[in-house]
Amino acid sequence: MNRVRKWGLLAVAVLIGGLFGAFGDFGAFGAGEAASGAAEGARTTPNMDRDSFRADRYDSYLLRHDGAASPDRVITIPGVSFASAEGMEPSVVESIGGEQGPFLRTEESGSVTWTVDIPESGLYQLSMRYYPVEGKSSSIERQLLIDGETPFHEASSVLFPRLWTNGQEIARDNRGNDIRPRQIESPAWQEAWFEDAEGYYEEPYKLYFSQGKHTITLVSLREPVVIDALRLHQAEQPPEYAELRRRYEAAGYTPTHGHLIKVQGEDAVLKSSPTLYPITDRSSPATEPYHVSKIRINTIGGYNWRIPGQWLSWRVVVPEDGLYRIGIKFKQNTLRGVYSTRSLYIDGKLPFAEMKEIPFLYKNSWQMITLGEEEPYLFYLSKGTHELKLEVSLGRLAPLIREVESSVLELNDIYRKIIMITGTTPDPYRDYELEKQVRDMIGVFREQADRLEAVAEQLRRISGETSDKTAVLDKMVYQLRDMADRPETVPSRLSQFRVNVGGLGTWMLSVKEQPLEIDYLVVASPDVAMPKAEAPWWKRIWHELTSFIASFTEDYNSIGNVSDSGRTITVWVGTGRDQAQVLKTMIDDTFTPETGISVNLRLVNMSVLLPATLSGEGPDIALQIGNDIPVNYGMRGAAVDLSTFPDFEQVAARFKESALVPYRFRGGVYGLPEQQVFPMLFYRKDILAELGLEVPQTWDDVYEMIPVLQKHNMQFALPLAQSVGVPVLEPNAAMAMLLYQMGGSFYYEDGKASALDSETAMRAFKMWTDFYTAYKLPVQFDFPTRFRTGEIPVGIADYTTYNYLTVSAPEIRGLWEFAPVPGIRQDDGTIRRDTASGGTAAVMLKHARDKEAAWRFLKWWTDKDTQVRFGREMEGLMGAAARYPTANVAAMGELPWPFREFRQLEAQWEWVRGVPEVPGGYFTGRHLDNAFRDVLNNNTNTRDALYDYVQEINKEIAIKRKEFHLDE
Repeated sequence: MNRVRKWGLLAVAVLIGGLFGAFGDFGAFGAGEAASGAAEGARTTPNMDRDSFRADRYDSYLLRHDGAASPDRVITIPGVSFASAEGMEPSVVESIGGEQGPFLRTEESGSVTWTVDIPESGLYQLSMRYYPVEGKSSSIERQLLIDGETPFHEASSVLFPRLWTNGQEIARDNRGNDIRPRQIESPAWQEAWFEDAEGYYEEPYKLYFSQGKHTITLVSLREPVVIDALRLHQAEQPPEYAELRRRYEAAGYTPTHGHLIKVQGEDAVLKSSPTLYPITDRSSPATEPYHVSKIRINTIGGYNWRIPGQWLSWRVVVPEDGLYRIGIKFKQNTLRGVYSTRSLYIDGKLPFAEMKEIPFLYKNSWQMITLGEEEPYLFYLSKGTHELKLEVSLGRLAPLIREVESSVLELNDIYRKIIMITGTTPDPYRDYELEKQVRDMIGVFREQADRLEAVAEQLRRISGETSDKTAVLDKMVYQLRDMADRPETVPSRLSQFRVNVGGLGTWMLSVKEQPLEIDYLVVASPDVAMPKAEAPWWKRIWHELTSFIASFTEDYNSIGNVSDSGRTITVWVGTGRDQAQVLKTMIDDTFTPETGISVNLRLVNMSVLLPATLSGEGPDIALQIGNDIPVNYGMRGAAVDLSTFPDFEQVAARFKESALVPYRFRGGVYGLPEQQVFPMLFYRKDILAELGLEVPQTWDDVYEMIPVLQKHNMQFALPLAQSVGVPVLEPNAAMAMLLYQMGGSFYYEDGKASALDSETAMRAFKMWTDFYTAYKLPVQFDFPTRFRTGEIPVGIADYTTYNYLTVSAPEIRGLWEFAPVPGIRQDDGTIRRDTASGGTAAVMLKHARDKEAAWRFLKWWTDKDTQVRFGREMEGLMGAAARYPTANVAAMGELPWPFREFRQLEAQWEWVRGVPEVPGGYFTGRHLDNAFRDVLNNNTNTRDALYDYVQEINKEIAIKRKEFHLDE
């Protein structure tokens, strides 16, 4: 009987569904309040027109001024002739960099405006002569305004590089391994164009000025700089090689004879970024210099040398005037299906047009290229010293990447329009009639399929092959065409569609990055044969055999110098080898010389710290360990109470009190903070503007925002606890945020019991779970991915997400920002924005033999100057994605954060609170998560769920307190 009733109800449901589907628009309505208004919302909410995606981009700007003249004039605007300044007090510098002024110094925030009289209307290119003064060691960044407005989107961020060089000759440690030289700034006067920082356009920006008076404003986004002058003029165009050869012949230049000059890659004299340090290659016995088992710094570039605009320069001394060939020994084993591109400059100029794009093809081994290949190019060099500079460029790939970026923006937009109707998990049995609801959907699919197919075809012509790079495009083209032909299948294919669009974003990143490793450059007479790239086969076999044998005797865990005499401490670090190498270099050139204390630094898996400590084989100091370890080791007598040192309070003043809270227990402090990470509110400016929403300041604002987002099938996101790959589940950041903002705490006094059974905690827990039960916020999600697509245009995440999005989401650059988290408005009108923090610590182990030496190391390591240098070198080593989240307050202010973003971080940091660690406290995060899921999955009353699990937490705390005799 029950089965008959079920089938009957199903038949009625199908009949009703069919009737609703027959009424056209009714088929678009979904179950629930949020989905029921989706179709209406899709029609009434103003959306960015597809043609407006690029309306504010440089491409459109050029089209608007197509046909304008390019006057052959030079208009110089002295820096000191500025008309006004806002938000800063620019100063006049009389002498700097070996030159006499006056020059204008501008600061890292505010703006400066100049007035210029344009004698002839047309397109001009703008350059700036500048001197980089001491700042935070990052590139100088400015926003360009003309007549008070940004002329196009790309002008909102223009970069001007600093100059870097090796700080010293390559030295060796006491085990015979080369030590990578530190990169130091080598400031000098430069003149640089206002050009695209992403490398999408080969030429400097062309700016249109009508005849008459105009203003040029530079808004400081990052770093101070001294400005000599701005110049409006035209970039010099290099001749074609054929024309240059005719000039050579007319001038009587002749080939030289018998010369071969080799310049080692690691000897680059200048570089545009500190990431371009010399590196080690042990893949071939033909690299120079070479050793079978020891580390030799013998190449440069590699993956670090991949970003458009980065350059390296070498000095070469030629013995006589005449014509030479240029060869490069390189390895490009990363970009299969495309090639890595470089531009060659000699003495600051492109010698001829063909040197704008030098292709370096894929191969797994080293290669030798002679520029010009079958008919090598000849370069005229006068006797003496010349500079050879290789710069990363995109060449013919640039317009293809721009096309794909534009396509990604449009496909993300149409995806958002679709999910406004279907939601992110469409009903597979419903016909949404999307071709009627999203009227431009099929047109967009066909247009973008044609666009991407053209890109794939052009890529095949450029590379001469079909590869994984074209496969991504072909897959997207197939899906778009098939969805255009069969629109009824779109809802069931939305998930794969989103994945494929994400694949296009990854494609952009992989193609835009142009890695290249260089062993050496060769300048040779035409009659001299170029060196071979690879060693003979018998040398390669011998290399592999001896390398294998050496692996049994070499200690690859120890970093740098190793000492077993004098005052020596052992430090363990659990991060990567690059980070450990930076730290060891800093130790050897600052800490050891200053203190006379040697440090044996070892790279280990920190999971062995506990057994090693128990067996007496552990280190004196462990770095970069989790927040739960210091107190847990301290209560077991395995860690030293650092507060017993007489100058502890001066050291503790380097940090916010919130950073020290996890390491305090019963009056002792068992660790020093290294990193401190806390949540921020991330939001998509474009989508909020599209929906008419403001950035939420309070939770009431969030409550008002969520229905608007859900009406368009978008979501607000709260942070979730990391539950995979962590030994201890931390208390959920969202719950901690609400609890602290309400004035609650996790534990009662002295950590004797959990305070989650308090009335405040109960209210915070209900508020937290209501977001998921009543407002249906997502429980599992990939925030960066869904933030990029716009499915989650507003969300709370650790501030380090900023670094990831900056590097990995180029298609939405300039479309998002972050701000302090929402809070609770107080009676006096202020907003309380408390939030919890996480981080890592440095701890001194109890069995350290020389505790005074270990304490001096901890003081040095957490000092401002050390943290700043480590942070800058890590960012230099690995790029902006590795920006170091130091806990040292003064050091944080000197890391290369853009001024506006740092101000937002400062505002939130004032509200950050630490979560204390107590015996048995590892149950808090675990059972808080259990209570949360009990409410979500079983519909349990929030008070009952939390109260039951608090009893379990208290039992464990009591057991641990008894175990460690804490109540005696």
